[in-house]
Amino acid sequence: MKIKAAVTQSQEDEFKIEEVELSEPKTNEVLVKIVATGVCHTDAVARDAGLTPYPVVLGHEGSGIVEKTGDGVKTVESGDHVVLSFAYCGHCENCLTGHPTVCTDFNELNFDGKMEDETHRLQKEGNDLSTFFGQSSFGTYAVANERNVVKVDKDVDLALLGPLGCGIQTGSGTVLNHLKPAFGTSLVIYGAGAVGLSAVMAAKITSCKHIIAIDLHDSRLDAAKELGATHVINGKDENIEEQIKEITNGGAHYGVETTGVPSVVRQGLRTLRPLGKLAIVGVTPEVSIHVHEEIMAEGKTMVGVIEGDAVPQVFIPELVKYYKEGLFPFDKLVEFYEFHDINQAFEDSKNGTTIKPVLKISS
Repeated sequence: MKIKAAVTQSQEDEFKIEEVELSEPKTNEVLVKIVATGVCHTDAVARDAGLTPYPVVLGHEGSGIVEKTGDGVKTVESGDHVVLSFAYCGHCENCLTGHPTVCTDFNELNFDGKMEDETHRLQKEGNDLSTFFGQSSFGTYAVANERNVVKVDKDVDLALLGPLGCGIQTGSGTVLNHLKPAFGTSLVIYGAGAVGLSAVMAAKITSCKHIIAIDLHDSRLDAAKELGATHVINGKDENIEEQIKEITNGGAHYGVETTGVPSVVRQGLRTLRPLGKLAIVGVTPEVSIHVHEEIMAEGKTMVGVIEGDAVPQVFIPELVKYYKEGLFPFDKLVEFYEFHDINQAFEDSKNGTTIKPVLKISS
């Protein structure tokens, strides 16, 4: 079938909406009419750093309506409202023990540009286009494996839900699924973008005593206070470590690092109390760490967390429930853009104008 999709031809290329061909869903696959899709920093990294072979249709926070199902699909049917999330194999040890975010085939299934059967679903003038995260939601329709597809309630605005598939799942899941902070503990969030602010909202749900958000933009710190932060600190301050230790009476129990900045990673370690734990969720380059002084001598832990350590089919409906109960107001992060304004949406995300852009693809 012919669809409209935003095609990236080469590194740092602007998105161009073009007509492309989308193949029919195969066994265990689902055809979804995309209603909206979030704009995520990972899309920008993939575009600019070549994480996936070019040409590619990016997008990995899609929401839409099931149009058709292939043979063997059992969990969704035509007409269902769904959110699309990451791809995973479903049968490796990590998948079978509830950790599909560290699926042994995660990188291949999400970044190699092909579907699980090693073939493509997208073509342009007879040439293959890479698929991203097993979905490529920057298009009017997408084909995804049934495991990528999460059924959601029809009484919530479907256009709003796409970011639950990655960014918002990452921030909130890191707190709720991995760190699981005990009542009355302290947590510091480094970076108050969509991921960090999702962590703030999750920390409020867990009733942390101190929820400290750090960012360079005062507008985002204001948003953090509105969403549940008990304290905010501008990243330009010179005495951040002292402030955190004073607020927490000696150091934080937990930290969530979303910025990927090496100096902030080390700051996150230094502001933990003994036995504290720092979760790294941002794409981070090489960092120089004195292991004895900054980790081992005080029993600290630094751990990478991917996609909030979530099982999407379980966790995303939980987030929707929290939203409906008024406990997780992630809609306050979102600003809608029309599909043809995709390049402006990416620019506004980069410069901090918009916390979470969402592209409306179709009504």
